[in-house]
Amino acid sequence: MKKSTLAMAVAFGVMAQQAGAAGFLEDSKASVSSRTLYFDNDFRESGSADNNRETATGLKFDYLSGFTQGTVGFGLDLQALVGVHLDGGRGSHAANGGISPTDFDSEGRARSVNEWTRLGGNAKARFSKTELRLGNALAPNLPILVSNDGRLLPQAFQGGVVTSKEIDNVTLTAGQLSKAIGRASSNWTDLSVNGGTEGSNTFRFAGGDWKVTKDLTLQYYYANLEDYYKQHFLGLIHVLPLGEDQSFKTDLRYFNSSSDGKNGDTGYIFNNNNGYAKNPGEVDNQTWSAMFTYSLGGHAFLVGHQQVGDDGGMVFLNQGSVTKNGTNINEGNGGASVYLFTDAMVNSFTRAGENSTFGQYSYDFARVGVPGLKAAIAYIHAEDIKGVQGTVNEGREFSEWERDMRVDYVIQSGPLKGFGTTVRHGTYRADGDLNNSANTDQTRVIFNYTYAFK
Repeated sequence: MKKSTLAMAVAFGVMAQQAGAAGFLEDSKASVSSRTLYFDNDFRESGSADNNRETATGLKFDYLSGFTQGTVGFGLDLQALVGVHLDGGRGSHAANGGISPTDFDSEGRARSVNEWTRLGGNAKARFSKTELRLGNALAPNLPILVSNDGRLLPQAFQGGVVTSKEIDNVTLTAGQLSKAIGRASSNWTDLSVNGGTEGSNTFRFAGGDWKVTKDLTLQYYYANLEDYYKQHFLGLIHVLPLGEDQSFKTDLRYFNSSSDGKNGDTGYIFNNNNGYAKNPGEVDNQTWSAMFTYSLGGHAFLVGHQQVGDDGGMVFLNQGSVTKNGTNINEGNGGASVYLFTDAMVNSFTRAGENSTFGQYSYDFARVGVPGLKAAIAYIHAEDIKGVQGTVNEGREFSEWERDMRVDYVIQSGPLKGFGTTVRHGTYRADGDLNNSANTDQTRVIFNYTYAFK
C-alpha cells in the first residue's frame, strides 16, 4: 500500500470514530454540479486530423464536512465525478484528445469513450488558523500552479497542502504534490512539462500573499518540479478607488524559471512551447506582465503587456503524452492553465521572445436591469517570436494573434435559479510557417447548474 493511501486510511479511521462530534456533521455541505459542454475546435488547414466536434455532460458530487471539536479538528472531503459522451462519433474526436478520453476502434482511428468516472477525497485537519489537506482531490489556485477547469471535468492533484492565516493579513501556503489526473481522464499520471516523457513525482511549493493595506497585496511563491525546473514568482495587486463606482486596478507579475536536475537529458526535455531555446531542451526563462483595468459602473476596460524572455519559453506543469497504435496522444491528461494574462481560449502566448499586447472590454448588464448577464471581448497581438534553431526558421521572427468573445447568463430566480449558460468563441491566427502553429476557430457552449443539499 502506498504511503499516501495508508495515511488517508488512518485519517479516515480517526474521523469515523469522531463523526458524531459537533461540527463534523453540522457544518457539512453537499452539492451536485452538472456541466454540459459542446466543443468545436476547427483547424482551418483542410484535412487536419486534430479537428474536434463533440458534446458531453459531466456530473460532480461534492461532500465537504465540517471539523470535529477540540484543539485539533478533523474533517473529510469527498468527490465523485462522471463524464458521459453524448455526441461526436468516429472522425469527430481528435487523436490528441478533446473533451473526453481517447480510445481507438478496430481500424486504429481515434474515438471518444462512452463514459468515464473517478473518485477522490481529502482528509483535513485544522489547528487555530492553519489547515492541512491530504488526499487526491486537491485543486490549487496559486500563481505557480492553477488547476485547470476549462472544459468538462476539473483537473486534480494528489499530495498535501497546508494553508496558514496565523499572521494578520498574511496567507501562507506550502505543499507537495506527486500525481495529477487530467480534465478528460480517469488515469493518474506522474507530473511533467510540455514535451517531457519521463515523469516526476515531486512538485514542492511555498509562498504567501501579504495584504499590506486593503488596496495593496504583495505576493511571493517558489516552486520546484524535481528534475525539470525551479521557479520564483513575484506579484503586486493594487486597486485605486477613483470615486463613486470607479476604480483603477494594477496587476504586475514576474516569473523567473531555471533548469533543475535531469532537465535537458533524454526524457526530461522541455520543448519550449515549440519555440526557440538558447539551450535546447532546458528551462531558462524570465517572463513579466502588467495589466491595468479601469472600471466604471458596469464597464471594465483592460489593457496590458507581456514579455517572454529571449532564452526560452515559459514553463508550467503540463503532463506528458503517451503513444498508442503509433499515435501520440495525451489520454485526456494534457492541457493546463498558467497564471498569465495571455492564457486565452486557444493559445497561451508563451514562446521565447514573445512580445504581447492585449486588451479587453467587458460589461455587466445588471446595471441596465438585466442581472446575471455579462459579456466580454478580448484581443491579444504578439510579435518577436523567435524561430527555432536548427530549422529553416532559425534567425526569423514571427507573430500571432487571438480574438475571444464570450457571453454569460445565470438565471436569477424561479425553479431554474442558478442555471448558467456560457457561449465562447475564439479565433487564432499565426504566420503561415510559424513552427507547429495552426490557425484555429474554436466555439464552446456550456450549461452549468449546481444543486446544494440543505
